[in-house]
Amino acid sequence: MKVLVAGANGHTGQLLIQFLHEADYEPYGMVRKEEQKQRIAELGGTPILADLESDVGHTVKGMDAVIFAAGSGSSTGPDKTTDVDRDGAINLVKATENFGIKKFIMLSSIGAGRDLNQMAQDNENMKHYLKMKREADEYLMSTELDYTIVRPGGLTHDPGTSKIKVAEEVEFGNIPRADVAKTMIAAIQEPNAFHKAFEMVSGKVQIEEALKSL
Repeated sequence: MKVLVAGANGHTGQLLIQFLHEADYEPYGMVRKEEQKQRIAELGGTPILADLESDVGHTVKGMDAVIFAAGSGSSTGPDKTTDVDRDGAINLVKATENFGIKKFIMLSSIGAGRDLNQMAQDNENMKHYLKMKREADEYLMSTELDYTIVRPGGLTHDPGTSKIKVAEEVEFGNIPRADVAKTMIAAIQEPNAFHKAFEMVSGKVQIEEALKSL
């Protein structure tokens, strides 16, 4: 099964490429710069050069599933957040639809489905970030794709445990990026995760079991 990962050069994106390869998928990593291609190949993926802010049709053609794991990053301003986290995500969703691919997995954020004033309080940058994530999520939910929207808590570089807690809303906590990546991969072929949006943090339930309980 061919799986495209947008944002493949990011921390979570690289884990997705690695874990997809280890699970005998055929991962393809979308990157923006020529010098990023070697790392994707080293992880077992096939690099594809593209920019989410332009035409991405060639990246999704022939894929069986698409994963959005891109982000503007904490060092950029609100304009870039809009361009990547909302418009870039929607651009990729549209391309996925146009090429008849059914499965789309979105990496969102805890709080994107909640009251933004309550979640972000006086942090205008965080409020804008969550708003852009929400609008991308809502666009995806309006399509006929078999989507899964994953909204993790604080991302860490700790070793994964493969044990998580999932629900429409969970108490804020942290979760290793490795467990987020493994959850997104497990959602590719778990029908109970289709047409679902859920928050997740570290917990006590194995990933596969947690998805079946949604």
